[in-house]
This record gives sequence, structure tokens and C-alpha cells, in this order.
Amino acid sequence: MTKNRRALGAIATGVLVTGTLVSAPAGAAPATATSQSAVCSMRLGSVTPGGDHTMQTITATPSASARKVGPKDLYPDGQARLPTAIRTSYQAWDGLEQRTGLVVLGVRMYSTSYFADPTGSAIVPGTLKQTLIGGGWDDLHKYVELSHAAPGGQERSNVYSLINQFTDGLIARWTVTPSGWKYYTTFGGFSAVKTMVLIGQGSTYDTFLATTNGGALYTVRIPTGAGNPVVTKVRTSTWQSFETLIAEKCGNSGTLLLGIDKNTGAGYLYAVGHANGAATVIKGLGKVPTTFPATDSYFRYFSGGTVLTGA
Repeated sequence: MTKNRRALGAIATGVLVTGTLVSAPAGAAPATATSQSAVCSMRLGSVTPGGDHTMQTITATPSASARKVGPKDLYPDGQARLPTAIRTSYQAWDGLEQRTGLVVLGVRMYSTSYFADPTGSAIVPGTLKQTLIGGGWDDLHKYVELSHAAPGGQERSNVYSLINQFTDGLIARWTVTPSGWKYYTTFGGFSAVKTMVLIGQGSTYDTFLATTNGGALYTVRIPTGAGNPVVTKVRTSTWQSFETLIAEKCGNSGTLLLGIDKNTGAGYLYAVGHANGAATVIKGLGKVPTTFPATDSYFRYFSGGTVLTGA
């Protein structure tokens, strides 16, 4: 049995050390930010039950700007969930920002694109486009992300979904091409995964941090072509309190990680060094001084051209 299969089996069967439920994982070092992580930040977005977009800046201090709501009524009330990260690009000549991402409305996946006006909170009239991708996106889908990057100059787009498939847990992968989503592939053995977040984008792979229901923290490196995921344990316990993880590039090879506990509305920040199994450095930066509504679905805004290098 290979090392990879043993790791997959451990996730699938839940043979993990389970820690006491705590709000801030005990596996993180004390809240002391490095000079590098202190300047890192993320633009956190969310979709509200009313179908609005929100935005606020979270810094590694930690601090949080005022939450800006808008554009409003972008989606029908109570329909939007599983938003992916939203890619942004500025047009210098008119000060407008284009925003593009995926979202599930009901059981259908859509691509959404619009230009925000200079205030960032309203749509430029006539620029909203919502394109149907396909149906079948029911409640079995727990997490969705689009990885669009050009590491080493090689542009690619892949979509991933974590699916509760009867008694098993699957990670599905698609390759996005100009003619549609192709090369659908699934990988089994992930039934114990609670949530995950993209932290690394290579020319031939994507890497995620994944938490389990038992509180363990793993990296899952998924090839964009042939081959199976490589699963590596990072921590054994205390990460089960987070329903949502958001990650942003920090420095040359690190990650600014936000964990949101929807049961309490609290969020905690971590400076995560380049992924290296149990030797990965994780420093707790503290509790973010704001409340995260449990009814929102969270994502990150990122500038086009950004490549995550945390793994």
C-alpha cells in the first residue's frame, strides 16, 4: 500500500486523533505576527441571504475594515451559495473594476461577471452577465472553487468540488476550456473532510488545506492531469470548529489564513508557512475584531494574475 493510499484511507475512515473543541486551534503558535505577515491582507467577500455582495479588508494585524454591502440584489433571495473566489481587474482609464466568478443558484451553476462603479458598491448598467454552466448542484456539494492561474506562464483553469456521495466523500475536478468544462474526474476517500481552501497553484497541480470533522488539518495536492491526490497530515486535532476557510497569498511562499466559526460568528487569522507536512509553521495572529454572519457564504476577491504559492 502506498503512502498516498494510507493517507486517503485515514481521512475516509476517520482514524484520526480528535481534540477538544476549541475556537482557536491549539496547533497554532502564540499570536505573534512576523514582520512579513503583519503587512499581509485579504479582500473578504460574501453573498448574503438577500443576494447581495459584501466586501471588507482583513489585515494580519489583525484588523477589519467596515463591511461594505453592494452590489445589492445581485442574486434572487435565498438562492445563492457556494461562491468561488472572484477575480478582479481594473480599467485604469475609467476606474472601473471587472469582477468574475462562479456561484450556485438553487441547483444550477452560473458564471457571473460585472463591472463595479468607482464606489465599488454598484454595477455599471448593462455590464452584468450571468451564464448558465449546468445543473445538478444540489446540497451534496459542500465546497466549490475555481483555480485560474498562469504559473510559469502556463495558463489554465480548473474547478473543484467536495461532494458527499452517499457513504463516500469525493473531490471532483473539471478542466475549463473555451468550449466548456471537460475531463471530469473524481477522487474518493474524503468523507471525513469538513471544509477546504485553495493555497497553492502550480503549472500541473493545485493544493488545498483541508480540515476534518475530527479536527485534523491536511494538505491535499491534486494533479491537473493524470495521477492521484497526495494527502499529507499537517496537524492532528483542534481544527474542527471552522465551517469556512479563506486563504490569501502572504509573502513569497506563505498564506494568510482566515478560519470562520459560524456557530459563534468569530474569525481567527493565521500566518501559515510554505506547506511542509507536520513541519509547517502556523502562527496564530489572533481573533479578527468583527462578526461574521453565519447566514453568509464567504469568498475572496483577488487581483487577476495572482498565483497562490503556499504549497
